[in-house]
Amino acid sequence: MSTPYPFTAIVGQDDLRLALLLNAVSPAVGGVLVRGEKGTAKSTAVRALSVLIPEVSVVVGCRFSCDPGAPDPACPDGPHEGGGGAARPARMVELPVGASEDRLVGALDIERALAEGVKAFEPGLLADAHRGVLYVDEVNLLHDHLVDLLLDAAAMGASYVEREGVSVRHASRFLLVGTMNPEEGELRPQLLDRFGLTVEVAASREPDLRVEVVRRRLAYDDDPAAFAARWAEEENALQARIVAARALLPEVRLGDAALRQIAATCAAFEVDGMRADIVMARTATTLAAWAGRTVVLAEDVRQAALLALPHRRRRNPFDAPGLDEEKLDDTLEEFGGGDGGDGEGDRDDSPDGEPDDDPEPDGPGDGPGDGGPPPQDGPPEAPRDSSARPEPAEGDEAGPPPAPGGGERSAVRSAEPFRTKVLSVPGLGEGAAGRRSRARTDHGRTTGARRPRGTLTKLHLAATVHAAAPHQRARGRSGQGLVVRRDDLRQATREGREGNLVLFVVDASGSMAARQRMSAVKGAVLSLLLDAYQRRDKVGLITFRGREATVALPPTSSVDAAAVRLETLPTGGRTPLSAGLMKAHDVLRVERMRDPSRRPLLVVVTDGRATGGPDPVALGGRAARLHAAEGTASVVVDCESGPVRLGLAAALAGDLGGTAVTLDELRAESVAGLVRDVQGAVRGARGSRGRAA
Repeated sequence: MSTPYPFTAIVGQDDLRLALLLNAVSPAVGGVLVRGEKGTAKSTAVRALSVLIPEVSVVVGCRFSCDPGAPDPACPDGPHEGGGGAARPARMVELPVGASEDRLVGALDIERALAEGVKAFEPGLLADAHRGVLYVDEVNLLHDHLVDLLLDAAAMGASYVEREGVSVRHASRFLLVGTMNPEEGELRPQLLDRFGLTVEVAASREPDLRVEVVRRRLAYDDDPAAFAARWAEEENALQARIVAARALLPEVRLGDAALRQIAATCAAFEVDGMRADIVMARTATTLAAWAGRTVVLAEDVRQAALLALPHRRRRNPFDAPGLDEEKLDDTLEEFGGGDGGDGEGDRDDSPDGEPDDDPEPDGPGDGPGDGGPPPQDGPPEAPRDSSARPEPAEGDEAGPPPAPGGGERSAVRSAEPFRTKVLSVPGLGEGAAGRRSRARTDHGRTTGARRPRGTLTKLHLAATVHAAAPHQRARGRSGQGLVVRRDDLRQATREGREGNLVLFVVDASGSMAARQRMSAVKGAVLSLLLDAYQRRDKVGLITFRGREATVALPPTSSVDAAAVRLETLPTGGRTPLSAGLMKAHDVLRVERMRDPSRRPLLVVVTDGRATGGPDPVALGGRAARLHAAEGTASVVVDCESGPVRLGLAAALAGDLGGTAVTLDELRAESVAGLVRDVQGAVRGARGSRGRAA
């Protein structure tokens, strides 16, 4: 077994280490979500923590790690009466991104359950992680239904496995840690809320700290055992502190003053529901125990807010997590009423009156940067309010659009996003789970049955009985039970929804440069991006202006990155429509090789005009027909405005074999409940041409 990197040897990352240690003291805090750029010791810190968690005593031979002092009465391996106990290290179980549902929760032997009535259960990762750590790297890339399952188990402390009326329950209490790189996509707000704490991590920009990180890492790689031995004393001291905080935790008193501060803080920051209040209360209590106190102080409430609230304040997917610390301090001061009645409010005093000689700044207020998320070095947040958006260039409001080939105009702010109609790809796909187009999936409504290919995961009971029934006499059936053999088993086929690759091709030429028009166009694309986020799509962004088309954002799961690029998009110059469509063709060709099961949806945002070169409109039509020949589903968002309309966007949609919608028609409110299927129907194309004319 390889020697893990010592937890106390990690340089910096004070908030990350504190959040992990608080959960090690009290898993009831609800776990940690670690967000940050690649190469910031996220995985290293989590793996190092598992060594510090004290050993657990388990019933000998129990696959579910029952505590011999209080065994689970519903344990599938029970009952445990008078069974001996044995101590072993707490496990650290890693959940791979590509894991199946059966691998996570376990699986029942359906054949034995039907034929013999025996609950033969093979435990999954949730059983292995009981009383230990469950670590999910790249949790934002995990399928939603798996995230739901593990978060439900973490909240209830138990896992339930049900297959066609046969169910098994077992205890599953663990420290849940998820890590993610926001550039690869976000978690849904509902799932963000289920993590107790969140921390933002970023690499230090201080040269001295970076040098120390490299020095320690090289020393560890040269001789892991010797490096770990150098830090053994600090590791033992930190483990002893965890044990002491666990013992002190039941004695910590959460006074009315602290409860009032917690409630006032959650109300002031307008977090949804009551989970934030509960998590803050548990975190503040654990912080007091970690500091060696039995009374919760205002400083504990403040630190708890900084760890428990930032990810719960996201009002839309393009908002970055964060907390206004000045507002937090004002709220705590207004609703203070004392520090719990014991008069201990000095943050620099250790609980026993002695200087704190702990080698690492793990406690609140111990280290630089403690009490707030680390500085952000990634791309800036897409501004959402009028005061934060980039102002247009002087004279942009009244000036006419530049002539073809004219100069560049500065970026204008987008209009407010709105709820869009559902744009879907026709047919039945088999791509990644999502919420846009119809697809064959592991979850959804049952549409039929087939023989299983490999391991049976979803039994179609009626089809299985139907296959076994004609053979009962030949199999010598004598009792009431049905004689079922493996050849009789049938896998249920299900239809659900998939996520698609939504590739935006946006006209940023001079014909779109009128301030009001470009603002509306950006608002429409931002609305479609919001819809793509909610439907779990990948997105890409291509812009064309001047003499060429540019891939502003290669296909990615980070929808908010596309929103940032959109906000800073300038306009001006000629309209190389064919270049934009050909660039889209190149991007889709590469993506088909990378992910052939994910079907694309091409969204062209333009007024249909084309300039530059001989017969640019015809050239654009030929490029569009290339997409149609490959069966790419497409929609053209017609941005043409004014009393005289040429209908070029509708003609472009006809060449693409898709549909044209105006900016007004894109709104879901325009026709309540209408779902527009993006398909090359002649009737739809003719109708679009008629409206444009």
